[in-house]
Amino acid sequence: MVVFASPHVRQIERATLPNGIRIVTESMPYVRSVSVGVWIGSGSRVERGPENGLSHFIEHMVFKGTKNRSAEEIARSIDSVGGGLDAFTSKELVSFNTKVMDEHLPFAVDVLADLVLHPLFREEDIEKEKGVILEEIKMEADQPEFVLHEAFIGNFWKGHGLGKPILGTRDTVKKFRQEMLVDFYNRVYSPHNILITAAGNLDHAEIVQLFSEKFAGLSDRGTPSVDSTPAAHAPVILKKKDSLEQVHIAMGVPAYPLAHPLRFPLYVLNTVLGGGMSSRLFQDIRERKGLAYAVYSELNLFSDTGCLTIYAGTGVETAKQVVDCIIQEFRQLRDEWIGDEELRRAKDHLKGSLMLSLESTSSRMSNLARQELYFDRFMSLDEMLYSIESVTVEEVQAIAQEFFKTENIALAMLGRIGDMQITRDDLVC
Repeated sequence: MVVFASPHVRQIERATLPNGIRIVTESMPYVRSVSVGVWIGSGSRVERGPENGLSHFIEHMVFKGTKNRSAEEIARSIDSVGGGLDAFTSKELVSFNTKVMDEHLPFAVDVLADLVLHPLFREEDIEKEKGVILEEIKMEADQPEFVLHEAFIGNFWKGHGLGKPILGTRDTVKKFRQEMLVDFYNRVYSPHNILITAAGNLDHAEIVQLFSEKFAGLSDRGTPSVDSTPAAHAPVILKKKDSLEQVHIAMGVPAYPLAHPLRFPLYVLNTVLGGGMSSRLFQDIRERKGLAYAVYSELNLFSDTGCLTIYAGTGVETAKQVVDCIIQEFRQLRDEWIGDEELRRAKDHLKGSLMLSLESTSSRMSNLARQELYFDRFMSLDEMLYSIESVTVEEVQAIAQEFFKTENIALAMLGRIGDMQITRDDLVC
């Protein structure tokens, strides 16, 4: 009889290379794929003034050529073995990651290491890529939800790195120069700021050996400076754009940081408020009143702060009514306990979403990075499920009472708003 390891038992191992690079792996012997990621523990929030957008720009530039591969060879590399190669930049992270069959692991490591360690940053490539990024900025500017989100976040954390756009601005991108890229790269791509995670059908010792061969020669460049914790602001921003058919609404309040002890009650609160089709906002604003097609809430949580944001798209004649509905849900969650059945639904929704999200090697690889970078420990699946199950109605209400206050509520609107006026008096909670 053949016995397979249970997918519910996490086989996580950790190592640190002599130069400070951390490696975390999770063995999943019941699959045939391996996902590997190189994580840079600094995103756009550490950029200084004219550097805004450099993290994202460098993420693009490493694919334009390395000491060992041309841009075309990079594009063909993982394609040639049927895998996937990707990268992204966020406010606090940059990730380069790949997913391949287990037999191609050494090749995948070689490609990732080449990208991260040996970018060329040629001046002619920089000039071409500026055009690409400027077109990306234009593309996002054509999407009202994106424009609204940037306006909301930029004012919610006004004057802080978290409030700046990840892509940068047209002005900052146009002024990027080779020396700026090299200086920023040398500051940020330092061993103590690099984490490697891998999940799938792998051997921990082999992963450590493969990355040690590639990264051992990277010398310590210090640790990037950490900026201050941002103060949350609560402005009311109305932006007129008559070319839009709808009024797009973003409302938000402060929330806990990502690793806060009360994060699980916060997840439950968000789920009850606007986290799915059975949520209060969806059922009231869309199903009962027919005021919007899209309405939801989401959490944007970071290392030292957070924000709970609600989005809705509606007509100008119903925009104030939608705002009133959201305020009413804030008030009800603050003043009354949620019912047992609603609590049960929210918990089951969270547990199901969590378990389903961790079924692939790529999601496990990302989860390892999140737990290493933000928690410095690894939670078992059972521990996460238990933490959700342990949430009480009292905890959920206490969070609503802490954050759902008139002075905390930020609002941004974008669209055909005409002469509509909304003030702080309309946000009394």
